[in-house]
Amino acid sequence: MSCSGETVEEDHLIQIRPAISEQLKKAKYGVSDHSTVELCHWTKKSFKHEGSCYKHKFYGISTHRCMEFSPAGMHCENRCVYCWRPMEFYDSMKMEPEHVAEPEEILTKLMAERKKLINGYYGDSRNDKQRLDESLLPSHYAISLSGEPTMYPKLPKLIKYLNSLESTKSIFLVTNGQEPDMIQKLQDEDALPTQLYLSTNAADYESFMRINKPKYDDSWERWNRTLGMLKDLDTRTVLRITLIRDYNDQREGIPAFAEMFRKASPHFIEIKSYMHIGRSTNRLEHANMLEMKEVREFSEEVVKHGKIFSIMDESVVSRISILQNNERFIDRFIPTYADTI
Repeated sequence: MSCSGETVEEDHLIQIRPAISEQLKKAKYGVSDHSTVELCHWTKKSFKHEGSCYKHKFYGISTHRCMEFSPAGMHCENRCVYCWRPMEFYDSMKMEPEHVAEPEEILTKLMAERKKLINGYYGDSRNDKQRLDESLLPSHYAISLSGEPTMYPKLPKLIKYLNSLESTKSIFLVTNGQEPDMIQKLQDEDALPTQLYLSTNAADYESFMRINKPKYDDSWERWNRTLGMLKDLDTRTVLRITLIRDYNDQREGIPAFAEMFRKASPHFIEIKSYMHIGRSTNRLEHANMLEMKEVREFSEEVVKHGKIFSIMDESVVSRISILQNNERFIDRFIPTYADTI
């Protein structure tokens, strides 16, 4: 048993320890073996027609039909200061192939867990029953949530399985960039997601270490390898920056960010304020959040220095601005959602 909250027995699957699993369930997670699922804030609001996630505004994703999950619920190579997930329970740095569930098994179990979470919303008359019914069959999969999904050794097989499902319209994968070999494997096996996100919170080594608190000694090199792959990957790519006051929001650091963005040349850059929620409140203060005005000003400076990007849109309620690459222009809206935009 590891102090991460996971236990591995010979010839058995990795399991999240019962005590940790109970804490996750109290926080409204669904748990199965080493995987987790959750209904995000915006999914629940969309049931009442009270708004949609910025991914709907930016890319056309149907919020109520989004399934956010992770095949590596308690595994991560970083201990990011801004993380609002239960990373205090992380410790394991390896998921052996013989001890992980198969993709179809993960999805079958997590869909059942997700259905339990959704069922509770049918009792509230303010929720749209048709939307609830539709949400039971996801069209979008966000492979993120807790843990680092690229640590799951059967990730290519998982993405291919999701794409084989008739209702699937898109798959987003969020990574911290610590497993560049897995990203290369996704490319080699024609298993890339619809859109790949790379968390990008520092343009220099010292800030990277302070913000991400990585466990690997060569973490900076690993992350830079992943960054360097983006312009050649055969899929939509996004750099996601979480701005934290007094950590990475300084104006003098913008030219370094802009140069890094220009070299990586992703299709989009999401610049978002840190939000003082979840377990991050144990490590950061409310004052570490930026106002939308500050996010906007930071984005405008990046555009000015980076030259190849322009501001595409923003979401004030989520304190996020998105830039688009004018040299690698693609339609912001994912074609499979053309009838829902």
